[in-house]
Amino acid sequence: MTTPAGAVAARRHNALRSSRAFPATTMITVYLVLLLAIPSNVGFAPMGSLGRPSMLWGLALLVFWVLSRLQATDLAVRAVRQPVRLAMGALVVVALVSYAAAMLRGQPMDQVSPAMTSLLRLLSWTGVLLVTVEGVRTWNDIVLLLRRLTIAGGLLAALGLAQFATGQTLTEFFASIPGLSASAGGIDARGTFVRPSGTASHPLEYGVALSAILPVAIATAVSRGFRGARGGSAALWWLPVVLISASSLVAVSRSALIGVALAIVLMIPALPRGARLPAAVGGGLLAAGVVLAVPGLFWTVFGLFAATGSDPSSVSRTNGLERAPDFIATSPLFGAGFGTFLPRYYIFDNQWVLITVELGLVGAAALAALFLGAIWSALRAGRGAGDERVALAGHALAVSLVCIAVLLAFFDGLSFPIAGGLLFLIAGLCGALRTVGLTSFGHSRAAERVARDDEEDVRSGAVRARGLRPVRARRDVSGGL
Repeated sequence: MTTPAGAVAARRHNALRSSRAFPATTMITVYLVLLLAIPSNVGFAPMGSLGRPSMLWGLALLVFWVLSRLQATDLAVRAVRQPVRLAMGALVVVALVSYAAAMLRGQPMDQVSPAMTSLLRLLSWTGVLLVTVEGVRTWNDIVLLLRRLTIAGGLLAALGLAQFATGQTLTEFFASIPGLSASAGGIDARGTFVRPSGTASHPLEYGVALSAILPVAIATAVSRGFRGARGGSAALWWLPVVLISASSLVAVSRSALIGVALAIVLMIPALPRGARLPAAVGGGLLAAGVVLAVPGLFWTVFGLFAATGSDPSSVSRTNGLERAPDFIATSPLFGAGFGTFLPRYYIFDNQWVLITVELGLVGAAALAALFLGAIWSALRAGRGAGDERVALAGHALAVSLVCIAVLLAFFDGLSFPIAGGLLFLIAGLCGALRTVGLTSFGHSRAAERVARDDEEDVRSGAVRARGLRPVRARRDVSGGL
């Protein structure tokens, strides 16, 4: 098979310089472990809120990306346009402008440090997104990261189930490690039930993590690790799906249930027709089994939704929407400054409102563009590649971002490491999938077309060498050849 002129291997395409010692997949996996395995309220004591391991590693990724871009060489291939990268750049620029404007206006001393911390956290997430978009270059790398994300989600859900059963956080030993300290966080209680949080600092953050990973876990299970019939035991890949679903039920959280239900409903169209009914029946049986195994759980969850209009959290969100225009009006375009709106002014249980207050309408539009650009990239990747596995992965990643976008309306998600980290990691995977779909699979199809054309030219040349005219097949009146 010949290769079209100008085509290069997907591993070399328009991205970070290859490194055997530090491949992008390994660096992203390290970030995933630091993000989900270490409690988000644990950090290096001398550095305070800046000492979270996942945040520091994200900043290291940003430095690595900058150095790689400075050393990059031109390749004989057209660059893939990335809406995700453009939207991320716009969000960072707006945050820097907003921060500069806030500092020029003058800020109380206790607001300067939180603003700087928020800006560094955004730069850390930027490093994660850019290394993922430009460093993950092959379909095998995408599959590897999706499997690892599925396994990590299953382990996180298993920890939550263990917390629900024992009433203990089971992560206290991290605080006893020399140099590390733990801030407030851990499990909570609602009624007579424990609200597990896994390694998250709050059950809401835990619910976002479960909802974001569940679509990827479902896609991995349906495709047997994206290997089809050769993927080994299907039960092994369905185990994380079962654990995540069960853990979301015992989380005693409206947000977790809404997110998981949304993930399941939106994933059904992507499933093979023969798997839709068994998946729906299996999900119903799992929910019924958990409810029967935990007496009183059904009525507790039912009471949460029945009292939606009167419980304190719902009232707080409603009042926040009424108060938001007053805060936005002070600086409608670029906001009050990223990270400067402290809880002492008001607590918005809505990240979309909070980002509008802090970064203005321009910042909210940039964040919305990041979501839309990533979702579009993921959905278009499958069409561009013409491969069912890529389409399934793209659909799952798009659903994950939809779930995160919806749940950000229930709490200030970007103030929590796991929720924000998963958002930008999954957005980066959407961009990487777009690159892979347009290069690896696109080059393969182009090479096949060139090979067919070459074979036709050789066949025609052989006929002409014999002094004969090449005869093309002619379609008869019946429509056949």
